[in-house]
Amino acid sequence: MTQSALPEYVESISVREFYEKYQERLLLRLVTHPKTLSRSTIRERSINRPALAVTGYFKYFAHKRVQLFGAGEMGYFREQKPELRMKILEKMAGKKIPCVIISRNLAPTPEMIEVFETQGVPVFRTTLTSKAFTTEVTVLLEERFAPITTCHGTLMDIRGIGTLVRGDSGAGKSEAALALLERGHSLVADDLVRIKLLSDHTPVGFCDEVSRGFMECRGIGIINVEELFGIRFVRLEKKIELVVTFVEGANEIEIDRTGLDRKTFGILGAQIPHMEIPLRPGRDMARLVEVAAMVQAARNLGHDSATDFNEKLLQKMAKQSNS
Repeated sequence: MTQSALPEYVESISVREFYEKYQERLLLRLVTHPKTLSRSTIRERSINRPALAVTGYFKYFAHKRVQLFGAGEMGYFREQKPELRMKILEKMAGKKIPCVIISRNLAPTPEMIEVFETQGVPVFRTTLTSKAFTTEVTVLLEERFAPITTCHGTLMDIRGIGTLVRGDSGAGKSEAALALLERGHSLVADDLVRIKLLSDHTPVGFCDEVSRGFMECRGIGIINVEELFGIRFVRLEKKIELVVTFVEGANEIEIDRTGLDRKTFGILGAQIPHMEIPLRPGRDMARLVEVAAMVQAARNLGHDSATDFNEKLLQKMAKQSNS
């Protein structure tokens, strides 16, 4: 079973948006004139250390990436003659690089300010070390460029397991979610779940800021989970580790009764464990979803009751056939 919604891909981010959004987290300070922010765009999520470029070798220069000057690059660069520095910087700027960031709060050379400001290339300083900056900015850009899709359902955090509850309209997803909230679990998103795929092929669910913490309950209307239950019952995002689908009109032949028939649900290419629960009058669907999450948590730890039970049956049958 696969996800039907087409993914959205972010192909670029303007340097202005990058600076305004991540300025505090990356401890950035703009060195060049603010007008340089409006001319550049970041098109790759990786960072480039221009160690070879500062020596004048540009054959494999990754010009589409953010350029990070560390202590090594700046130390070598300062030892060169001003004319050579000017020549290298002009060639670097001519490659249309998105921006330059200097770590350890090191001061740029006068040539860097002159050339990059003239060519419209923003220059930033950060107090972070090169390693710390690279780690932090890589995570931010990976999330920013991650493909995103939308799924109808309710995403809950049940005992640490991100559980996406699906089903037809009116199947009782929100009602089950309310019962799960009363049992101490948390809501991530209701009705429309936004899902992004991180670089390690992990699907993470979240909701738009406007609808965060709100649920629709038929007959009651929109409710505010934070006001009714408390702030700890609302999660900003959660890794999706299980998909539970409420199935109407299913017969016993269609539904797996042993747990040996493993199904998966495709989200942005990632295959997530999938359980189908038939709808029946009087069934406690919230309790069944909770147990499904507990079963998945046990499987994540290497415990599988269905497999264990099956092995015991096989061992008993083998003993009976040998006796």
